Amino acid sequence: MGDWLRELADARVSVVDLHPDRETTNRRAAVGRAMRVRDEVAEFERRWPAPPSHEANVPTFTWSQLERQLADLADSPMKAAMARDLMSGLRKMSQFKPPEMVLREILCTSWALLDEGFQPELDSDFRPEA
Repeated sequence: MGDWLRELADARVSVVDLHPDRETTNRRAAVGRAMRVRDEVAEFERRWPAPPSHEANVPTFTWSQLERQLADLADSPMKAAMARDLMSGLRKMSQFKPPEMVLREILCTSWALLDEGFQPELDSDFRPEA
């Protein structure tokens, strides 16, 4: 993302709008989220620099294969549905993150879904897919 994001954030602060409309509020929120993701990526890359390019790669798989395996490993229909939703969100955000950061998020999500002590309660409006 370059400096344009920081310039946009600076510009939005310099313009005082005491009663922003919904579109302006949504844009500000989107810029804020983008800046947080950029900061998270920068911090991640500082902590774990890119490995040498001559290292062997992990075999590839698709998002649907990952989602399918996590849903199958889940011990309840609720967790299986959560796996689908969480992977959907991760897939959308992955384009903005380095591969190792995406891997870490996959591992954290897997750990949470496979934790037997984590049993989310079913919301009365939620109906997991069969």
